[in-house]
Amino acid sequence: MDNSFVMALDQGTTSSRTIIFDKEGKAVASAQQEFAQHFPQPGWVEHDAEEIWQTQLHTAKQALDKAGITADQVAGIGITNQRETTVVWDRETGKAICPAIVWQDRRTAGFCDELKQAGHEQAIHSKTGLVVDAYFSGTKIRWILDNVEGARERAEKGELAFGTIDSWLVWNLTGGRLHITDVSNASRTMLFNIETMQWDDELLQWLGVDKSLLPEVRSSSEVYAETEADLFGESIAIAGIAGDQQAALFGQACHQPGMAKNTYGTGCFLLMNTGSKPVFSKNKLLTTVAWKIGDEVNYALEGSVFIGGAVVQWLRDQLGIVQSAEEIEALAGSVEDNGGVYFVPALSGLGAPHWDPDARGLLVGLTRGSNRGHIARAALEGIAYQSVELLQAMEADSGIKLEQLRVDGGASMNALLMQFQADMLGVKVVRARIPETTALGAAYLAGLATGVWQDQAEIAKQWAVGQRFEPNLDAQQVADKMKRWSRAVELSKGWA
Repeated sequence: MDNSFVMALDQGTTSSRTIIFDKEGKAVASAQQEFAQHFPQPGWVEHDAEEIWQTQLHTAKQALDKAGITADQVAGIGITNQRETTVVWDRETGKAICPAIVWQDRRTAGFCDELKQAGHEQAIHSKTGLVVDAYFSGTKIRWILDNVEGARERAEKGELAFGTIDSWLVWNLTGGRLHITDVSNASRTMLFNIETMQWDDELLQWLGVDKSLLPEVRSSSEVYAETEADLFGESIAIAGIAGDQQAALFGQACHQPGMAKNTYGTGCFLLMNTGSKPVFSKNKLLTTVAWKIGDEVNYALEGSVFIGGAVVQWLRDQLGIVQSAEEIEALAGSVEDNGGVYFVPALSGLGAPHWDPDARGLLVGLTRGSNRGHIARAALEGIAYQSVELLQAMEADSGIKLEQLRVDGGASMNALLMQFQADMLGVKVVRARIPETTALGAAYLAGLATGVWQDQAEIAKQWAVGQRFEPNLDAQQVADKMKRWSRAVELSKGWA
């Protein structure tokens, strides 16, 4: 019996998905289910942790059925997840004590200002590679401990557990036997020292987080445990974990220093592999752990755009400009250019390199002649402009001039957007033949630990070009567009 299939659980911001891959890295079956987004107050974003678990489990069972295979044919499960989203649950009952606070949530921005005023900003950056921002999990944990009745007292008694979504899934997959995370997710908490590779007591003290809450930190590729047998009919080894952006970097076979990828999902995330030493940014990028395999740690520079593909969802759900996300390309292509319209999608503040939680979305340059097409085009261009800012900062920090950008994620299937991205960057944009590189990265990490693939070189050979976009705008046109974009960004800052 062929047991070289690998199951990837890809738990994203708006949906849970499972993809089963074969030894050639080809997807043989997939299932996906959206779940509810909750916005209880301006700037707040929540998920139901139980719904995340149930949708993920449902899609895993569906994918097995669609593939026509049984659990004993799956060598291992790899998990990749929305990263900074924070769950705190009762160790006894396994139930979350409040809704999950999503990475996009801004409720802890005020506490982040307090940390800066207390003079901790530089020390936090040098320990974690992160900027002090509400984006990361640490301040979210503190909020839960301070605002959910009895939570802090229960945490001090060791009754509660914290996890990012990977930890929450592993806990549920193992029936509460295992409370772990991997180095890539730990590095996104603002509590983890990326040089010692340990939870940091000083950071825990500054953020007011009890150490008893924290999961054990493991590598990104090892057999951690087996699932409960009754979930899939037989137990399956859980053998790989990486946060979604690090998983995509691995799945894009960016295994060598200087290689970079951009994922166009709910947000946009540009990561460059910097090798075995962390490169600390002078341009407000993040230094993050990419993965740990065996004893070897790889680091990456990361630029995070909070609102990428989510702007298309917003145009669909809030404005009704399109009925489905797929319509946006045709609508944007119905006009020759943006007609002077610029759209800064700071709907959750601005991420790198601005880090302004008080920025708000801005649509500027409208005239009587502006129409739906111009707004759609401006929205897509706004995604690309934000990524240009990231790459410019990354090249300045790393001293490496990028030769090509590997791209993936849902919005990378939009040819108009990818062509504009190549034009504005002035480098080749290359879409992988298998666009589901986040799930594939998780599968590769699990497959390495279970012997499906022998080494990273074997994995790198499977990467192939799907489509290539060559830049064809001259430097002056690019400069003019970026100048107008920068003016629009400045107008959006500090609005709230």
